[in-house]
Amino acid sequence: MPELPEVEVVRSGLQRWVAGRSISDVEVLHARSTRRHESGPDDLVSRLRGRTVRCVSRRGKYLWLPLGDDALVIHLGMSGQVLMLPADVPDEAHLRVRFAFTDGGLGMRFVDQRTFGGVMVDTLVPDDDGGRIPSCVAHIGRDPLDPLFDRARFTVALRRRRTEVKRALLDQSLVSGIGNIYADEALWRARLHGARPTDRLTRGQVDALLGHAQDVMKEALAKGGTSFDSLYVNVNGQSGYFSRSLNAYGQEGEPCPRCATPIRRESFMNRSSYSCPSCQRGPRPRTSVRR
Repeated sequence: MPELPEVEVVRSGLQRWVAGRSISDVEVLHARSTRRHESGPDDLVSRLRGRTVRCVSRRGKYLWLPLGDDALVIHLGMSGQVLMLPADVPDEAHLRVRFAFTDGGLGMRFVDQRTFGGVMVDTLVPDDDGGRIPSCVAHIGRDPLDPLFDRARFTVALRRRRTEVKRALLDQSLVSGIGNIYADEALWRARLHGARPTDRLTRGQVDALLGHAQDVMKEALAKGGTSFDSLYVNVNGQSGYFSRSLNAYGQEGEPCPRCATPIRRESFMNRSSYSCPSCQRGPRPRTSVRR
C-alpha cells in the first residue's frame, strides 16, 4: 500500500498539473471506485463539473482537491494510481474514473487494479489550525513531516498506550502516513523490536524513533518513494527507487547492514514484519505480581 512518501510524490505532481484548472467532465467507469460517495456516481459527476481545483492537499494517505466548500477526496488504497495523460492515450486495463479539464490539456485518470481505493466529494470542515479539511479525514492524525505535527504530544500519547510500538505507529488516529515499510525501517534504525510495549519506552527512545521515522520518509520522498512492482507510480507513470535503500523491510535472510545477522521475517497483523534478531531484541515478558 502507498505510504506517506508515495502519496506526497503524487500530491506534488498533481499540484503542478491540476491546481487552478477547471473540471469539464468526469466519467465513472467502475462504480466501486465511487462507493465512498454515498449519493452515487451520477451525483459525484454533477458536483464536479465546472468546478475549479484550488490546490492539492494531503493528510496521511488521503489526498484532496479543494473546490470551495467541498473537495474531491482521493484514497489510493492498495493499488490506486493517479495519472496525468493526454486524451488520446489508450485506456489502462484498470481505468476507473477519468477527469477532463476545460483547457483541453492533460486529463487526470484514477487507475486501481484491486479497487480498494476510490474517489468522493466531501464537505470541508474546520481543522485545528484554522484551515479546513474533508470531514472523512478529520479523524486522521497529522504525519511526522507535517510542520504542525506536535512531537511532545505524540510522545505522551504513545507512552500512555498499552500496546506494541509497531501497532501504535500504524494507528492513523495517533500518527498518519507511517505504514508497514517505514515502520520497519524506523524501528530498525532505532534498534527497537516492533513488539516492544509502548508504556515501557522512555521519552528518549520515542524521540529517537520519531526522528528516524522522519528521516527515512524524507529519504524515501527524495527518491520518489518505494516501488516493488508496477502498482505504485507517480503522476507521470514512473516508479520510485527507495526500495534499493531498505535495511530491514523485505530483506529476509539478507545480512543486517549493522551486524551481519540475517534479517528475520515475522507474521504481524496479516502481513510481515522484518527486523534484526541481534540489533532488535524482542521484549521481555511482563512478570506477574503475586498477591
